[in-house]
Amino acid sequence: MKNISILGSTGSIGTQALEVVRANPDLYKVDALTAQNNATLLIQQALEFKPELVVITCEDHYQTVKEALPNVNVLCGEDELIAAVQLPQTQLVLTAIMGAVGLKPTIAAIEAKKDIGLANKETLVVAGELVMQLAKENGVKIIPVDSEHSAIFQCVVGEENNPIEKIFLTASGGPFRGKDLDFLANVTKKEALKHPNWVMGAKITIDSASLMNKGLEAIEAKWLFGLTAEQIEVVVHPQSIIHSMVQFTDGSIKAQLGLPDMKLPIHYALAYPQRVTSKFERFNFLNYPELTFSEADTKSFRNLELAFMAMEKGGNMPCIINAANEVVVEAFLKDHIGFLQMSVVIEECMQEMDFIAQPTLNNYLETDKQTRIFASQLVTKQSLTNLKSKTH
Repeated sequence: MKNISILGSTGSIGTQALEVVRANPDLYKVDALTAQNNATLLIQQALEFKPELVVITCEDHYQTVKEALPNVNVLCGEDELIAAVQLPQTQLVLTAIMGAVGLKPTIAAIEAKKDIGLANKETLVVAGELVMQLAKENGVKIIPVDSEHSAIFQCVVGEENNPIEKIFLTASGGPFRGKDLDFLANVTKKEALKHPNWVMGAKITIDSASLMNKGLEAIEAKWLFGLTAEQIEVVVHPQSIIHSMVQFTDGSIKAQLGLPDMKLPIHYALAYPQRVTSKFERFNFLNYPELTFSEADTKSFRNLELAFMAMEKGGNMPCIINAANEVVVEAFLKDHIGFLQMSVVIEECMQEMDFIAQPTLNNYLETDKQTRIFASQLVTKQSLTNLKSKTH
């Protein structure tokens, strides 16, 4: 029996993780569940899985959740996420919340010597060097949950003494694969939210459409696997069957394959280092007679190039692009800016925000705060005319 706490239990990853727990009641015990504002689903989950602790970060829903769960310790606010990762019996913390808000509770979990099932890529994008050093100092395993990083992780298990020459992060290309700038200038959020292969939350789906998700994954991979930017290549693979590949110094390449179903990497992360039998649908090669690959288009999808630029620059630059990206995605989803304008705002933030080569945790947090303020100013109505002119 493994005791787990789930940060972000009502989101896409969190709900699928609970499906895995539900299918394996003898293997997992849920200690804590947290959510931002989906009180109804959080209550249902708590009644089913009977955690010791529940955290709702939105104060508006606190009383509703507390009254519905009289026998559960219910806390409120982002700061209380730290309590959810420090329960003495918890062995694994699954970080499935979106955005930079995942950084502080992940650090708290590491300092409490809890292993991490990492589904919050922003933690490593924002402060990868700091987080990985803390994990090493505390003897904590960080097991990636993103399908691409899980694939790489599975490929390097048993290869600890064999250096990685290169990794290939595969990308579906999203709903706008093959489209040019003229087309992208007029796409709607409804079109951007139609991912061809994966069912995900709105934010990550927009990131996938703009290829920013792949850029953030590249930065995450750098820290997870100790790589340089030159060792990471993004390859468009529309079928999403090969989840990523590792090339070793002898030229051999390992790939991890499977159907596009996030429950498989979640299942692997929860059970690691064992492989536990599952009833998931099995992949049939005959259903996929062709697996194709192409180069990523960084001219039309500039976010990917900006992410690699930030990774090469280092310091607090990845923190800057992550904060700016969270602001512009929210603005795009509210129809405040267009699809191509997201890249314009991000690039302007990269140029204007103060660069810090060796940031501390406080530097990261302040960079995140100030970048959000600046990016928000750029997407106000007063800025739209200038932004529109820059996208053409």
